[in-house]
Amino acid sequence: MLDIVKKEHARIDSPSWAIERYLLQLFYHRLGRPNASFTLWDGHRQGKMSDVPTNLTIHNRRAFWRLLSKPELYFGEDYSQGMLSIEGGLLAFLEEIYLSRTQGFGKAISRNRKRRKLRPLYSIKYRKAKRNATHHYDVGNDFYRLWLDEEMVYTCAYFPQENLSIEQAQQAKMEHICRKLQLKAGETVFEAGCGWGALSLYMAKHYGVRVKAYNVSHAQIKEARKRARAEGLSDSIEFIEDDYRNIQGQCDVFVSVGMLEHVGPNNYTQLGEVIDRTLTAHGRGLIHNIAQNQPDPTSPWIQKYIFPDGYCPTLREMMDIFEPTDFSIADLENLRLHYAMTLQHWLTRFEEHKDEIATMYDENFVRMWRLYLCGSIANFTTGNMQLYQVLFQRPQLADLPITRDHLYR
Repeated sequence: MLDIVKKEHARIDSPSWAIERYLLQLFYHRLGRPNASFTLWDGHRQGKMSDVPTNLTIHNRRAFWRLLSKPELYFGEDYSQGMLSIEGGLLAFLEEIYLSRTQGFGKAISRNRKRRKLRPLYSIKYRKAKRNATHHYDVGNDFYRLWLDEEMVYTCAYFPQENLSIEQAQQAKMEHICRKLQLKAGETVFEAGCGWGALSLYMAKHYGVRVKAYNVSHAQIKEARKRARAEGLSDSIEFIEDDYRNIQGQCDVFVSVGMLEHVGPNNYTQLGEVIDRTLTAHGRGLIHNIAQNQPDPTSPWIQKYIFPDGYCPTLREMMDIFEPTDFSIADLENLRLHYAMTLQHWLTRFEEHKDEIATMYDENFVRMWRLYLCGSIANFTTGNMQLYQVLFQRPQLADLPITRDHLYR
């Protein structure tokens, strides 16, 4: 877009306002003509102006030129700083933008852009992984406690009935995972990336398994150990502040929920090797993660402000975990719309506590996280993102149920 801006600026012999209005029109068309409008600081509007549900107002010239040059970075920055404002709802606006990018002219632009980009190559070493985790997860337990469920489960919930509370849906998710894994009392479970420990605690309490749970976030591990002591489960669970690559020993079950997004595609084969050397001959495992349809690099705004080095793989890329070590995929389930519902619960609670959060941080922080939560919802509702649960086992085994009846009884 920046190259076009420069060419048009040089070609058109007109006042600056005429150039800017022309470039706004061009920008709107390159977005795929979304069902939204865009308004400049002088009141000029571009877009579908009859029955338009949402409008983006650009409050100054600097924000406009930044938006044209690097929209995937500067939209987030300038929205967070108040130089862009949206009428009609941030979520509704983002859904219209995401839909327009996957249809018609917007789809063609998106395909051409993807052809020009190389597959992202993230090689995330231990120190960098710990620094990345600190950036996001060590923001503060008090912050997350305001808008997550009571057990602070920060991954997609499961809604067997749509009217469940977020607490009920997170419990249902953990039960869903345990049933898929067919956990048996006395088994050993390794969990890679355990968050604040809710799933480990659930497995030990309700299924009588022994758990070794790994996480590089100091704040999360500290809270998880505190909870294990309070619930009398310290003898059943060992929370270890370390990287998944350093997992040692043997387990009957390997589970990872919401960690793969931080691993990086260059490390998938290594993750598969860790699972292979730790899982017994009769073992099975489950990986639960956000994914995408095409290998598109994570937006620079998300990389800079939310998830450094985060990347959501395609299903094909995920096979680098399983194929080299000859694991069989026993079951694959997509919970995409469950994650949209989960995020909506989080957003509602976030907005209920926005004044407290602003006091803890500032208004820019509130706007930044609102954008992150709304953008995530829009990605799932419009189908850009998926949520997979992949159940796998050794290829020679045939001891898992042959139907899904056991999941829904």
